[in-house]
Amino acid sequence: MTRRLLSAVLILVPPLLLGGCGRAADSNAADAKPQLHQDVPPHGGTPVALGDDYNLELVRDPAAGTLSGYVLDDEMEEFIRSSSPAVTLELTVGGEPRQLVLAAVANPATGETVGDTSLFQGQADWLKSAGNFTGKVRLITIRGTPFAEVPFAFPAGAAKE
Repeated sequence: MTRRLLSAVLILVPPLLLGGCGRAADSNAADAKPQLHQDVPPHGGTPVALGDDYNLELVRDPAAGTLSGYVLDDEMEEFIRSSSPAVTLELTVGGEPRQLVLAAVANPATGETVGDTSLFQGQADWLKSAGNFTGKVRLITIRGTPFAEVPFAFPAGAAKE
């Protein structure tokens, strides 16, 4: 009797356990394409990788002549606060050296303050007509880690001057 019960369990249980692992009847393994995760800047800007864990998304508003920098996680999904009061960018625009300071922006709606914010912004009239430029982030501190002399091209993929 025990043998019959054991045999029945061994015959009936495996198909029941594996039943949920099958593919839907209309799926075809040959047609399946892997889904790639893409890190997309949420504001349509240029990402500047700060090590392996953070990004600074640079977004230019040509009408206002402003450049905003959003501190984001490595997948550009979450805003990350920085203790930096400002971020200085050393730029080369049309062959000319320029400096732009992005000041920390407070946001009462999110509780962000200068010294604890994810948004930095600077203004310069030359930003209204600037096309491609290159530069480096002089220094930004995120969660106690400094990132210095980080090179970038704006927009992403623009030729280095």
